[in-house]
Amino acid sequence: MTIRKGSDYGVLQPLPEGAAVARSDAELRTLIVANRDAGNSPVTVGLLGGDLCKTLGGSGDMSRLSGPDALTVPVDLVIASIDSVEIPFVSHLVAGKLFGSGFAVVMNSQWIGNRDLGPRSHPGDGLIDITTGSLAWRQRRQALLRSATGTHLPHPSLVYRRVRSETLSFDRPVPLHIDGNLRMKGQTLSLRVEPDAFHVVV
Repeated sequence: MTIRKGSDYGVLQPLPEGAAVARSDAELRTLIVANRDAGNSPVTVGLLGGDLCKTLGGSGDMSRLSGPDALTVPVDLVIASIDSVEIPFVSHLVAGKLFGSGFAVVMNSQWIGNRDLGPRSHPGDGLIDITTGSLAWRQRRQALLRSATGTHLPHPSLVYRRVRSETLSFDRPVPLHIDGNLRMKGQTLSLRVEPDAFHVVV
């Protein structure tokens, strides 16, 4: 169930016996996409690392996943149709050079590495957080520094919104970096959210 303001998120429930464990966003994406492509019911995965794990307060401790403090939460899946090719992702997508000319950042988690690029983002609220814009070189340098604390926003040259779906178009194909691993190029991105598409345990 998509989280609502003021409500609890997740339940104290350990990882089911025999369930898969992921140590990065890329590993989690691979597991979720394979399960989805097979037409199976939503899967539960233990999460020990990556930006989504950090966003959810995961400890990276394997023993916690089977203990009384294990938290099981529903997570949204973002579906990006990139030039008509469907690419699901679990955590984030960066189009172009971060804070460069015509860039875009699409966040389902709060973090990309040590950068707080989705300060209001929540992986279970049915929304994606998108930042677009273009910064001059000096402004870009400042934004990169301030992104460590999420204080790069608000900025008059950046547009930030929280939406259920969106289409982004670029003048030409741009580099895309998805869940910290998958790299490709695309010119038109149609984005939508599949709420509560899977569960993770942290």
